[in-house]
Amino acid sequence: MPRPAKTADGQRKPGVREQAVIASRANLLRAATRIFAKHGFAGGRVGQISKAAKSYDRMIYYYFGSKEGLYIAVIEDIYRRMNEAEEALALDEHQPVESLKTVVRFVCGYYRRHPEFVTLLNNENLLQGRHIAKMQSAQQYSSPAISVLQLLLAAGAAQGVFRDDLAVHDVYMMIAALGYFPQSNRFTLSEFLGQRIDDAAASARWEAFVVDAVLRTVMREPVPHNDSPSPHGENPTWQKPPPPPRPEKSSSATSA
Repeated sequence: MPRPAKTADGQRKPGVREQAVIASRANLLRAATRIFAKHGFAGGRVGQISKAAKSYDRMIYYYFGSKEGLYIAVIEDIYRRMNEAEEALALDEHQPVESLKTVVRFVCGYYRRHPEFVTLLNNENLLQGRHIAKMQSAQQYSSPAISVLQLLLAAGAAQGVFRDDLAVHDVYMMIAALGYFPQSNRFTLSEFLGQRIDDAAASARWEAFVVDAVLRTVMREPVPHNDSPSPHGENPTWQKPPPPPRPEKSSSATSA
């Protein structure tokens, strides 16, 4: 009797039937991601999703139990895919500054390349996290990113280049917020500011700004200023203006 085939790491390869199940489920997840990102949880219908996946309604209930079960699986899947992409980064704890730059650029770039991620999180926050609270282990999806940052911050502090009083959750939220906000508000901000904030040049400029802002927060010593002019033509070396001169006392006030 032939032995089951194994992968390079010794794991059993799924059989043909199992592969078909995995592919069918993944296809439904991809279709549901598009539909829920476009229409939200309430507006995304089971029939729309099964049609987009070239599948059947009953398969959604078979794999996910309900529409809500499918939606929760979509949220889990978008977090899982971001974690997998981050785990593939070439990071070196012996070079914490460059590695932290890599993490910041990754976060900013990932939000830009995956607008459906931003939209789905916006929708879930409008629902006050109703569905993410039902995930079996929601915190496991933030743990890898937190662990990476914790490692880099500790390594940088040990080398004397990073502050040793930083809370990893604060740094995580800073990076996430600065990467997320321009993407979640790109349409309104572009109108409000009178210029596109999501084109290539604006995105590159903002990413460089975020990298600089994060480093200025975590570094023990000040980050050297860049002597080259900024893209907008302003002087990038900002100096605190001198205080205004104090008004002289009037002679009447003196005589009084």
